[in-house]
Amino acid sequence: MKQKAFIFDLDGVIVDTAKYHYLAWQKIAAQLGIDFTHEHNELLKGVSRVRSLEIILGLGNIEASQEDKDKWLVEKNEDYLGYITNMKEDEILEGVVPVLDFLKENGQLIALGSASKNARPILEKVNILHYFDAIVDGNDVTNAKPDPEVFVRAAQLLDKTAQDSIVFEDSVAGIQAANIANMVSVGIGHKDILNEARFNFNDFTEIDNNFLKTLVNE
Repeated sequence: MKQKAFIFDLDGVIVDTAKYHYLAWQKIAAQLGIDFTHEHNELLKGVSRVRSLEIILGLGNIEASQEDKDKWLVEKNEDYLGYITNMKEDEILEGVVPVLDFLKENGQLIALGSASKNARPILEKVNILHYFDAIVDGNDVTNAKPDPEVFVRAAQLLDKTAQDSIVFEDSVAGIQAANIANMVSVGIGHKDILNEARFNFNDFTEIDNNFLKTLVNE
């Protein structure tokens, strides 16, 4: 069996921390008099914290000083960290661990490629940090998806080419980043939304070992 680099996004792919991001952003938005809905929250998928705040401010047509922006970014992160402190293994999305097990048992390389700056503590909380041979998160990159920097760096750390890299993503920006990097993109979510992905599954329970073998042997 060949050896490939399997790169996973975090939020919405391995764990569902989107709900915690939403609650933390909703609190900031409420302070600013902005009605922040679940539909608005979709706009924040796969983008950085700074860009997320810019989007929220745009929803309310609010101009703010850098000092205020920095204050809100700290507040949001503190609220979010309060939520993830209590995360447990049962918050890993269904079907993820069997995929990780299969890859690890068959000598494949596994990396995380996430915009989250809290990736390591989350992986530790849900007890799957040991699966990952490399981690690239928001602390390691300067360009947000759809820029492919996070995935390119992950492949480099695993000493694999783009052609030997497979990316699992739940956001349009993440799929675009994988495609720009000439990596195999696997969308986790609605096919209508992630229609640029090479392959698409609603969740990891739909991914079987035969599909993973096909990815490895391509």
